Amino acid sequence: MTRLFNFEEIYEQNKQRIHYQIHRLNIRDPHKEYFQDGLCAMWHANETYDPDKGVLSTYFNYTIRQKLLDQLRKDSKELIHRKSHLQHLHYFQLQQTEDTSEATEILYHLKSRLTENQYIWLYHSILHGMTLEEVADQKDTTIDAVKSWARQARKKLRTEEVRQFILENFY
Repeated sequence: MTRLFNFEEIYEQNKQRIHYQIHRLNIRDPHKEYFQDGLCAMWHANETYDPDKGVLSTYFNYTIRQKLLDQLRKDSKELIHRKSHLQHLHYFQLQQTEDTSEATEILYHLKSRLTENQYIWLYHSILHGMTLEEVADQKDTTIDAVKSWARQARKKLRTEEVRQFILENFY
C-alpha cells in the first residue's frame, strides 16, 4: 500500500495528538520518553492503517493512547517492584554500625529461617547488591532458580514472626 504523505508531513500534522494524550493521561514527561512512545505508536498506526476500518485520526488517537497506557502500566509495575526491593533493602540492610553483634544476630535469625539457597539470595542480592544474573553465574545455576529462591525467601521474611523479632529486638 503506498502512502500519500511521508511520515514527516504526518508527524507535523499530528504531533499535537501525542501531546494531547500525554496531557489527558496526566503523564509527566520531562525527558520526552512517553512522547517517543507515542511517536512510535503513530508511526505504527500509519503503517498499519486500513481506510476501510475507519478514520485515520481516530486510529492515531486510539493507537497512541493504548501505547501510552501500556507503557504507564509497565512503568508502574517496575516502580512498585523497585519500591518493594528498596523497602526490603532498607528493612534488612545491615549497615556498618558500632554494634556489629546486632547485625550478626539479625543475620543469624534470618539464616535460621531460610534454606541455604534462599540465604544465598539474601546475602548476595540484598546485602551486597548483586543482580540475579550475577548470583546465578556465581552459583552456577539459572536465573529462574535464583528468582525462585528470592520469591520463597521474601515470602518467609514477610511473616509476622520475623517482623516481630526484628521490632522487638532492634527498634
